[in-house]
Amino acid sequence: MFLQILLCLVLGYLFGCFSTGYFVGKLNKVDIRNYGSGNVGTTNALRTLGAKAGALTLLGDVIKAVIPIVLIRYVILPGADFSQLLALYTGLGVVLGHNYPVWMGFKGGKGIAATGGVMAAFDPLIIPIGLPLFVGVVAITRYVSIGSLLVALLLPVWVVIRYPGEIHMLIVSLVFLALAILKHRSNIKRLLNGTENKIGQRVKIENK
Repeated sequence: MFLQILLCLVLGYLFGCFSTGYFVGKLNKVDIRNYGSGNVGTTNALRTLGAKAGALTLLGDVIKAVIPIVLIRYVILPGADFSQLLALYTGLGVVLGHNYPVWMGFKGGKGIAATGGVMAAFDPLIIPIGLPLFVGVVAITRYVSIGSLLVALLLPVWVVIRYPGEIHMLIVSLVFLALAILKHRSNIKRLLNGTENKIGQRVKIENK
């Protein structure tokens, strides 16, 4: 079991290190790390380069979470015991790679799009709840950070409801939530101070 978990974490991490927002920025001749929040996630790509870049970043970050989980489940460890737990560990590796990519000095994104991809691949039944939750909260509050944190909170709640008694899975799901909170510390402070940026606000790019 330990070696299987380690394999899942490593494979997920390698996929997670593909920083979609960075490459989307480079296609637009912009290093988005120099603008806005400085991270390479979907929200900063949206604010820095617009809706198309934000959508491409979102899609890439979701796909990079889905692929390794599918590989583990159906190709590398097909029929393995605790397949759902291994899927979560693979996804955890993806989020760690996204948040802390080694090739970028461990400075990545905030992991919410990747977490969304993990949740969808882990249990597709969560999509009809998680997606409307995120979209609805962001539409009402205009704060992406609130929607992001609620999506991260949904994962452990979902595990408790759908997989009662699976303490190991619950612990791993709580790690996802802890990572989301850790990465959103500055957002939480701004929310409390009433200075958080709302969706739709753009970042000015020199010579663009």
